[in-house]
Amino acid sequence: MRAHPLSCAIALTAGLAAATPATANERLTLYTTREAALVQPLLSAFTAQTQIQVDTVFVKDGLLERMRAEGARSPADLLMTVDVGNLVDLVEGGVTQPVQSAALNAAVPPNLRGSDGQWYALSLRARVLYADKNLKLPTFRYEDLADPKWKGKVCVRAGQHPYNTALVASLIAHDGEQKAEQWLHGVKANLARKATGGDRDVARDILGGICDVGLANSYYVGQMKNAKPGSDARQWGDGIRVVRPVFAKTGGTHVNISGAALAKNAPNKANAVKLMEFLVSEPAQALYAQANYEYPVRRSAALDATISETVGALKVDTLPLAEIAKHRKRASELVDKVGFDQ
Repeated sequence: MRAHPLSCAIALTAGLAAATPATANERLTLYTTREAALVQPLLSAFTAQTQIQVDTVFVKDGLLERMRAEGARSPADLLMTVDVGNLVDLVEGGVTQPVQSAALNAAVPPNLRGSDGQWYALSLRARVLYADKNLKLPTFRYEDLADPKWKGKVCVRAGQHPYNTALVASLIAHDGEQKAEQWLHGVKANLARKATGGDRDVARDILGGICDVGLANSYYVGQMKNAKPGSDARQWGDGIRVVRPVFAKTGGTHVNISGAALAKNAPNKANAVKLMEFLVSEPAQALYAQANYEYPVRRSAALDATISETVGALKVDTLPLAEIAKHRKRASELVDKVGFDQ
């Protein structure tokens, strides 16, 4: 039976090297768009190790707008969100500050952090291929999804969803706008149904015989495979196989991230940096993988067992995420131009 993430957090804390305890009543404030259940095991382990209390504020939408409205009065020390575009928006919105940390720079590869230390990836989610279990696909390129041989056999969520616009932005960065537009036309022509729903719906529709392949995030596999036996989600997860697509040019798989940035007016800057450094430590990265089924950003950290067995080790595309983020707007425009979601 899979261990509960909080139990893992307790074990993690016991196994971490002893740290210098913080003075009484030290704390920091975390603004996060991530659900509390996804990050609390890590925060509990951090507090147990350092005695620094973390006050968590869940901000579902409008993180940048809230930070701008609060200005210098903001109590926020650390900002945590998903999707590199959201992190870049925070930086460009002027609500962050750079971090100088040898520990962070050693743990997070250059293509997965801001060149000026304004943001750092904490975990990775790969954009993978869900496929019918009877298909023999030892390898697959993202470019292949536009091949006419897949006509009427592809399922995917809306092209305007950030998961997909980030992938289109990657295609633009790799091969230019013209080829990215051609790819969108090709994939649209291959759709078995309208581009809609969520990533788990791709698995559902493959199991239901509506399509043969589709794009989805890797961590949903872990969620489905560990769902209650007999549940719909468990059947969807058990009814597909997963292939790690790559770009033809680099042989790497597209990833997006969860990440963090130091707030511009952080009242507890030192404590916030300590939390960032803790979150990229090897044992904490392993817990990240266990709690969220995401890939660790630290190469040496252990994968979740389910992800290791069903998706496998990841060769991350070497294109800097900051470069991908530059093409987000044009990617969205191309999605509309080809009528992908219509």
